[in-house]
Amino acid sequence: MRIYERVGEAIDLVFQCLGQEIEVRIEEINALIGKDSSKPRQTLASTATDSNSPQINAESIPEQASEKIPFSIPFPEELFPETPIDTEPVVEPNSNTKRKSTLKVIAVYHNKGGVGKTTVAVNLAAALRKKGKKVLLVDIDAQSNSTFATGLMKFFFEEDDNLMANNIYHLLETGDFSFVPDVSRKSEGFNNPEIEVIPSHITLIEGQFKLNTIGASKTRLVTKLSRVEKEYDFVIIDTPPSRDLYAEVALIAADHLIIPSDLKPFANQGLPSVLQFISQVNEFREMIGKEPLNILGVLPSKISPNPKFLQYTFPKQTSVISARYHLNLMETIIYERTILSQCTNYTVPMGDLDVPEPKSILEYAPDSLSSGEFEALALEVLTKTGINR
Repeated sequence: MRIYERVGEAIDLVFQCLGQEIEVRIEEINALIGKDSSKPRQTLASTATDSNSPQINAESIPEQASEKIPFSIPFPEELFPETPIDTEPVVEPNSNTKRKSTLKVIAVYHNKGGVGKTTVAVNLAAALRKKGKKVLLVDIDAQSNSTFATGLMKFFFEEDDNLMANNIYHLLETGDFSFVPDVSRKSEGFNNPEIEVIPSHITLIEGQFKLNTIGASKTRLVTKLSRVEKEYDFVIIDTPPSRDLYAEVALIAADHLIIPSDLKPFANQGLPSVLQFISQVNEFREMIGKEPLNILGVLPSKISPNPKFLQYTFPKQTSVISARYHLNLMETIIYERTILSQCTNYTVPMGDLDVPEPKSILEYAPDSLSSGEFEALALEVLTKTGINR
């Protein structure tokens, strides 16, 4: 839409906007064409704008002008082609109309290895999916255990490797392409329904040097997850047992943190380092406008089910977490059971080969005690993150 003013023999363009902008700029248009006669005629530019802008007054508007005054003044069409106006009104989203995202991003992290991070990450993702939630699992550990556990590493030879060229590294490498839908894939035979997975790869180790030279790589997971925040209810991130770039990327992207721990001395002695790392990450989060990471708690995992251990040793181990490290314990306990390794290492015969066919515990043994524990963990997570069950 254009509005012109005749000044002597000249015709000056005094206003222009796209068709979809008409609704939001209607007050300017009304002021120019004098639609509301009860208000004094206005100029397009206020006193704070350029004083050389053309002024509109009563004399400059023909008496016969109708509401279509922009087209009531003759002018050469070849010089001023009419801007097409959309027939369908375009409503730009605003704070009132845009649906607030409910996506919850949870990192599963401890800098001590062997505490059950992958077991927790993949089976929590499976349990949430079985409760009808849309789940994305992100494997950002070069060991790629979550990638294997969800059935995405069924190849035996390097030439069959379909993960090397498209994994979490590529998502972090650039901001221009390799977005979540490009990199993610469905788990294979892991769960019903399946979950979405962004796989990892052993080449993350050598790729870290390059990413460390790219400052933006720290926030690319945040940025790219924001583009799909309406597509998922939960993102679960399986992290490396370290304080490297990949762990930092995970904690920057997450809203919540679960710290799995077997509560043994080495795992406990690693907690001060975990807290220090979280503090450093929170400084960076504040710089980019994110709230501090919410620690859901220390999750007792790989806990011996031995009755005497549970009676005498376990209570002392748990009391240390709050008394010495000032961290909350989660209510759920994941016990160490053989069936949890069996479901991950499940295979099916194919010719002369046993092909990996890993399952979630909820798929492999839905009536088992371990399955019930992960269902309880999912319910606890739903409650603590404020998501309706």
